[in-house]
Amino acid sequence: MRPLFVLLVVVSAGCPRPAPSPLAPAGPRAPAASAAPAASAAARPLVYPAAPRLDVVDHYHGTPVPDPYRWLEDSDSPQTRAWIEAQNRLTFEYLSRIPARPRIAERLTALWNYERHSPPLRQGRRYFYTKNNGLQNQNVLYVAESLTAEPRVLLDPNGLSPDGTVALAGFAVSEDGKRLAYGLSTAGSDWQEWRVRNVDTGEDLPDVLRWIKFTNVAWTRDGRGFYYARFAEPQPGQALKEQNYFQKLYYHRLGDPQERDELIYERKDHKEWQFSPEVTEDGRYLIVTVHRGTDPRHRILYRDLQKRGAGLVELIDHFEHEYDFVGNDGPVLYFRTDREAPRRRVVAIDLRRPEPAAWREVVPQAPETLRAVSMVGHVLLASYLRDAHAQVKVFDRRGRLLHEVALPGLGTVFGLTGRRRDEETFYAYTSFNTPPVIYRLDLKTFQSSELWRPRLPFAPEAYETRQVFFHSRDGTRVPMFITHRRGLVPGGQAPTLLYGYGGFNVALTPTFDPAHLLFVEMGGVFAVANIRGGGEYGEAWHRAGTRLHKQRVFDDFVAAAEWLIANGYTRPWRLAIAGASNGGLLVGACMTQRPELFAAALPAVGVMDMLRFHKFTIGWAWADDYGTSDSPEEFKALLAYSPLHNIRPGVSYPATLVTTADHDDRVVPAHSFKFTAALQAAQAGPAPVLIRIETRAGHGAGKPTAKRIEEAADRLAFLHQVLGMAPLGPAEGTRQ
Repeated sequence: MRPLFVLLVVVSAGCPRPAPSPLAPAGPRAPAASAAPAASAAARPLVYPAAPRLDVVDHYHGTPVPDPYRWLEDSDSPQTRAWIEAQNRLTFEYLSRIPARPRIAERLTALWNYERHSPPLRQGRRYFYTKNNGLQNQNVLYVAESLTAEPRVLLDPNGLSPDGTVALAGFAVSEDGKRLAYGLSTAGSDWQEWRVRNVDTGEDLPDVLRWIKFTNVAWTRDGRGFYYARFAEPQPGQALKEQNYFQKLYYHRLGDPQERDELIYERKDHKEWQFSPEVTEDGRYLIVTVHRGTDPRHRILYRDLQKRGAGLVELIDHFEHEYDFVGNDGPVLYFRTDREAPRRRVVAIDLRRPEPAAWREVVPQAPETLRAVSMVGHVLLASYLRDAHAQVKVFDRRGRLLHEVALPGLGTVFGLTGRRRDEETFYAYTSFNTPPVIYRLDLKTFQSSELWRPRLPFAPEAYETRQVFFHSRDGTRVPMFITHRRGLVPGGQAPTLLYGYGGFNVALTPTFDPAHLLFVEMGGVFAVANIRGGGEYGEAWHRAGTRLHKQRVFDDFVAAAEWLIANGYTRPWRLAIAGASNGGLLVGACMTQRPELFAAALPAVGVMDMLRFHKFTIGWAWADDYGTSDSPEEFKALLAYSPLHNIRPGVSYPATLVTTADHDDRVVPAHSFKFTAALQAAQAGPAPVLIRIETRAGHGAGKPTAKRIEEAADRLAFLHQVLGMAPLGPAEGTRQ
């Protein structure tokens, strides 16, 4: 999804697999604690809003497929709006009757109230970073003349809308640190509006650029303008629905209106092609990475900016491998690539001899998965995944290993960027029980020192994470993280939340989320399964869970659930599953294939209609992972697991809380609407089937803190209710 989007219920921006696998019979549900929810929440039987079934039938390669809830695809029609309002009334009434909900919201707010920084970015002589004091709806962008100087606010999105739904979607600073290009998104939409701010004065220039999404901004070294990509203006009323094709690459000169921007590159013969520009640090070359949707394979173009009238030159002229530009030494360009290295390596390409036979391997493929590389100071900083947790190595320009950065434990690292002249870089370390801690890495001594550590309203040492491995249906060994209170002895009755994603080459690594921590604090076990389709073990792991192999992803997730049960952590009537976006598809597929295995399901902003996903906004871009119903073979595989099309009347499905947003223009809410209507009509058991539809919100990115807390409190209250969790005890103490 552009990558579909990862959200650890949390959230932080994927997709499916095919394979015939007969759906297991529903079978009787175990007598769970969730079968007898508190009287206050179950006193009134649920009466679901009316959802008329229309006689709509599509024919795919000779197979008729009914689509009775097609009318819900029009989210702005009076009928759909009435259905949305009725569903929200039902859901919020149910949630408001859960006795534990106020205490959950109170504790969750306390856990969310900690200071959060991003790793600083040095540009010119200034440092730029974002900071959130704790409960601010949006992060604030600061600038400081030095790390010890008092920072000043450069951009505060919190004052741009009364409800906090205008978010900073991205920014780029000119080479001298005097100009800031920044993008804003509204109400969660992927669409962005970009402006330019004078860093010295804090005032905006007249430049305004619109209809931008799925691009970065690259300044020219002289600071007179920047490269970016955009789409044509959508038809009136279609901005959140219209398919996104024919992106074009432009150059914007400061002070010019957008209509005068210079068209740099377009491909009228390839509507799916999209473009990401970069300018080398020395200002010599424009590097253009060409990609098709979420396909990780790229073409590479470059232009010599020192040659007047020079055109773009094709360096890589085929979509066969991944190429991520790292940096350059004059005409020698460095790339991270999976060519002849599925776990990736670093190669140097001399533009004077660009043929592959002349490429030089700099950092060879390692047993670990190479996730990112940056060229800072005199070294290459390489971030690896070792069984889905971070490892950082430092190499010289010839590829000689100089140092391995010591990390506190099983966690995730991000940052490690900078310039050739820098003698320092910065990174964040986080884990399941540790919010991001910002470190400074000295590039002379390779020693790390803490820059910012948040003051926490809980004691991290009270929790522990361990990694286990289980075997999937076909024998594949799959890792899983398990987090719980320290000293927990598995007794088979722990409420357990299993989270997954499994798509688009996205790796799920240890990340802090207050909602997950609170679930554990309430006596639960939180598990993250690193299933196929993701990027934990490189491109082979990713491809093993795509297109006609998508069923393997669901098999892996089911095997994770069965391992938790077999090893005494939980029972089916105490087990919940969750996932967002492509992970919402994962939850939808698993709960319809194995409804007896789970007590609760939390599919968020999921892809539920696998036959029509490619007909909306950026959905066509997910075909590399999913395939499409346009292909006879792929249609059969998609139909076999499509959550919407595998709901069966008369089955007792798990208690389900679907979450989506009316401004989601990545996975349009019609997926969740149609799935919910069908599931409510089919549900044979007493478990509730509810949908929570957020307004003025989108796929998840930029969602205000207040909305995040409210949604997380609702999800946790739902789990507390249906899993029969113990009452909340006193709040944990604060660790400074």
